[in-house]
Amino acid sequence: MSFRTGERRIWDATATLEALGAADVALWIWEPETDRLRLNGAARALGLGPLAPECSSAAFRALALPQDRAQAEEVLKPREPGSEVVARFRVRGGETCLWRGVWLEEGVRAAGVVAPETKFSASELCDLTGLLDRRSFLARARERLAQEGTHQLVVADLDRLRRLNEALGHERADLVLAALGSRLAAAFPAQSILGRIGEDEFAVLCQPLGYEPSDVLRSALEQPLRVAGFDIHPTLSIGAVSAEGGLDAPDAAELLRRAELAVEAAAAAGRGGAAAYGRAMETDGLSRLALEADLRGAIGRGEITPYFQPIVRLSTGALSGFEALARWIHPRRGMLPPDEFLPLIEEMGLMSELGAHMMHAAAQQLSTWRAAHPAMGNLTVSVNLSTGEIDRPGLVADVAETLRVNRLPRGALKLEVTESDIMRDPERAAVILKTLRDAGAGLALDDFGTGFSSLSYLTRLPFDTLKIDRYFVRTMGNNAGSAKIVRSVVKLGQDLDLEVVAEGVENAEMAHALQSLGCDYGQGFGYAPALSPQEAEVYLNEAYVDGAAPVKARG
Repeated sequence: MSFRTGERRIWDATATLEALGAADVALWIWEPETDRLRLNGAARALGLGPLAPECSSAAFRALALPQDRAQAEEVLKPREPGSEVVARFRVRGGETCLWRGVWLEEGVRAAGVVAPETKFSASELCDLTGLLDRRSFLARARERLAQEGTHQLVVADLDRLRRLNEALGHERADLVLAALGSRLAAAFPAQSILGRIGEDEFAVLCQPLGYEPSDVLRSALEQPLRVAGFDIHPTLSIGAVSAEGGLDAPDAAELLRRAELAVEAAAAAGRGGAAAYGRAMETDGLSRLALEADLRGAIGRGEITPYFQPIVRLSTGALSGFEALARWIHPRRGMLPPDEFLPLIEEMGLMSELGAHMMHAAAQQLSTWRAAHPAMGNLTVSVNLSTGEIDRPGLVADVAETLRVNRLPRGALKLEVTESDIMRDPERAAVILKTLRDAGAGLALDDFGTGFSSLSYLTRLPFDTLKIDRYFVRTMGNNAGSAKIVRSVVKLGQDLDLEVVAEGVENAEMAHALQSLGCDYGQGFGYAPALSPQEAEVYLNEAYVDGAAPVKARG
């Protein structure tokens, strides 16, 4: 990659970049003062094509997966000259990469290389069993969980290993572990991820098709074996947890924590027990107590923040607005899904505090976007009124002040209310909703079709939008009952002069079917999941430049 000119050697930059590309390695340079990150080399192969040859920090953050964004920030964080940069994270559509570099020139820029994790360190195997060790198991699991589909993680704890060590000695007990590792490897399909994650713990991550992983694992490992003249009858405590893969998949370490919590519950039930993870397992555990303690100040510290899911006009594909959804970016555990902390917030009596915070933060973000994109001046944001919040004292005054401070016009801030909240006291709800509308808020009836509200009440309530529950939208293609409900709600909206939003739109075909029925708007994973403010900004820019929001062809 160099050639001789007289006595000097000149480095051939073109050959260098070709070599980096062939090795799936890229060079990066980060300059905070100009907000510019430059990439050369195998950017496309690493999934970094959208950022090359250069991009802003906002675009860089947007490409990192939400649960890995804290690691991505390590690359951008200014440091003292000579400080090392080491970050490991996954980007959308790419694999887990390691970013390594150093800060130069009095801290005005950093430079380094980025490569797939496997380029820096090969998978480490347990010498005894030949399975992945805990660190490598987690690394492989993170990559696998990026794939769409239902994944199941099963952890098995060998009962009475200490007694085996005492009776047989460590060397002979190791023969038992080695035999169990071989049986595990033979029992599962080749694409399964297998590991020995502790002294007496084995783990399997797979996408089961036609088999139950816990049963396969128990059948394989609980067969008798003979070691040094002793008949050994292994028994296992097994814990299992399922998760949906993709952009919003839980982190592998968090999923493993849940599976190990299930193992503890299985072991408490007696030898050879089994348990599937459920939120109730957190109730009496230390993790639940720790989560409660962290939650008390999380709203005030800004850890719980709005993420934004696009709402798109079906007839034109134009971006209409966003729905703000609460996400907790935990300082140690990363992003936690709503079902992990919202029930806890409700139990702790913090729903009104969360609702007020979400409304203020979402309105402020909307104001920023409307100022930056005057051509999209009709952009809206929808915020859920949590259970019981419709009765919160000062709600109407708070809404009016939020609109005034952020200079938002009438209807730009939409409040979504569920049927159950309305039907607790329809007469009182009608009065409050009218007052909210007079104050300038738009009003949407959320999850319409799942409750038992009377249509007579609907005609008397000042809603301007109906939202069709995602279940009916997702199943309308193969369920005649769901299709009838969707058609009926759309027709009802037209008759009452209400806009209709369909949730759960997963692809262009579904969007076209809804448009043919006369549905006004759609939202769902077909357009995008809930996005961070930076990601939503990128999405907004793309929708503005292209003239239409991108939608998956299939999904």
